[in-house]
Amino acid sequence: MLKSRLSGFIFQLIAFFLALGFVSLILVAVGASPFDAFKNMLNGSIGSMRKFAEVLVSFVPLLLVTAGLLITFSAGLWNIGVEGQIVLGAIGTTWVLRLFVDSSVHPAIVIILSIFGGMAAGALWAAFAGALKTFGGVNEIFGGLGLNFVSTALTLYLIFGPWKREGVASMSGTEPFPDVFALPQVPDLRISLWSLAIAGVAILIVYFILQGTYFGLKIKAVGKNIRAAYLLGIPTWQYSLYSFLICGALAGAAGALQVTAVYHRLIPAISSGYGYLGLMVAMLVNYQAIWAIPVALFFAALNIGSIQLPILMHLDSSLSGVLQGVLVLFVLLTEGVRQKFVKKV
Repeated sequence: MLKSRLSGFIFQLIAFFLALGFVSLILVAVGASPFDAFKNMLNGSIGSMRKFAEVLVSFVPLLLVTAGLLITFSAGLWNIGVEGQIVLGAIGTTWVLRLFVDSSVHPAIVIILSIFGGMAAGALWAAFAGALKTFGGVNEIFGGLGLNFVSTALTLYLIFGPWKREGVASMSGTEPFPDVFALPQVPDLRISLWSLAIAGVAILIVYFILQGTYFGLKIKAVGKNIRAAYLLGIPTWQYSLYSFLICGALAGAAGALQVTAVYHRLIPAISSGYGYLGLMVAMLVNYQAIWAIPVALFFAALNIGSIQLPILMHLDSSLSGVLQGVLVLFVLLTEGVRQKFVKKV
């Protein structure tokens, strides 16, 4: 077991340096210095406490989404619709906040209710994808993509329709909520310790479910071989739906925190692509929930650090996305090599 883990770590390290080398070749091809690019990205992410706080702001929703995806991945499901589940979480949270904004209910209770409202909305949206898969025979990838488009259209409808600002509809989103309905932030920084705590608890719960419960064992059995799991008496379609609901709830929590801890309103691009990015992180950690923390932090740092590239080097900030995608590709390739050759030795 130890030898297998060591070889896995070595091959992942090789994949990391291969990805860096590939991106360096791209930079050289466009006449830019790879050393300067990586240095600027590093400085842009951890060069100051304020910059690192921005990394943590990106890290929270990414970790929540990854935690949920680890459940559906373990069940053998590609929950591409997680992006829309983030959006519905934000919509559900906004709806609850609007419901209580002029009430006498204590703001702390309203915030808690709004986060639970977001989780419920995300779970409901995931349940639609699960129902399409289970009862309609629609592949979860196609069903999820379709629901993503619907969630985006619904957001725009609400922002420019029933929830538009007084007298004007703006791409900047709905009317900002009063500060009392926002999670407390660290002074002079945008990060909320409450949101960090929620993300940390979520990944620990997922780790416990997958490693220490019969429920998690049954989900993994369904993912490994759904027919064998059924023959062993596991209600397979129910556990598939359970995995969708858990993932949707965690994605909904990510959307809720985008509203209550970051933007304080509903905006058109509230998901910020964290659903798709979470898919890459979940693939990289290979079902190991505890590794989601450093990998998600690394991806968040790349996202924030890349903002420096157009400012200092006139390079497109999408370079971080190239590095993230290439890293996943090389990890999958090296893992395939390890499975084919190393385990035979």
